[in-house]
Amino acid sequence: MKDYHINIFFSDEDGGYIADIPDLAHCSAFGATPEEALAQVMAAKQAWLQAARELGKAIPAPRYRPAIYQVAVAG
Repeated sequence: MKDYHINIFFSDEDGGYIADIPDLAHCSAFGATPEEALAQVMAAKQAWLQAARELGKAIPAPRYRPAIYQVAVAG
């Protein structure tokens, strides 16, 4: 089974790293380091999935792939 793609980037505005999971609406986290942001978004992912299950909401399949991966696969 594929897992969800995670973006991690530095935010000058926030003064730290943001991690987000594009396939899970509004699932993101902040950390002082990339590793901390990743750990936080993994916890957020588990909370997101648990809340969706409890509310009977649909859980999207992993689909998002950045353009760099799309080009590599298409070529």
